[in-house]
Amino acid sequence: MTENPAFDFSLLAQGDIPHKKYAEGDKIFLAGADGSQMFIVCSGRVSIKAAGMVLENVGPGGLFGEMALIDGSPRSATAIAAEPCEIAVVGQQDFLNLVGRSPEFALTVMQLMAKRIRRTNESL
Repeated sequence: MTENPAFDFSLLAQGDIPHKKYAEGDKIFLAGADGSQMFIVCSGRVSIKAAGMVLENVGPGGLFGEMALIDGSPRSATAIAAEPCEIAVVGQQDFLNLVGRSPEFALTVMQLMAKRIRRTNESL
C-alpha cells in the first residue's frame, strides 16, 4: 500500500473537484490513453498495473495519474479499481491552480514521483 504523503490530498477531494464512483474491477484508465487528469482516492483502493504486474496500490488520500498530466505523455500504466471506490478527478487547469496556490502541494507531488522512481530503480 502506498504511504500517505505529508500533504492531505483528501482536502482537495472535498472542494469543487468532480468525483466519480467505480465498482471493483472497473478500469479508470488504460496504459497509452490521454493523460489530462490526475486522481485522488477518496475511498476504496486502486491498483496501478503494467506488464501484468501490480506496481502500486493507492488508498484513501493517495493520488495517481499525475505523471501523464505533468508531462503530457500517454499513460504509462493501467489503473483499475481494486475494490469499490470514489475518486476525485483533477483536471489540468485545477492542477495548475493548485500548484500556483500551494508550493507544499507541488513539492509533495514531486516527492511522490521521486519515491516511485526510486522504488522502480531498486526493483531492477
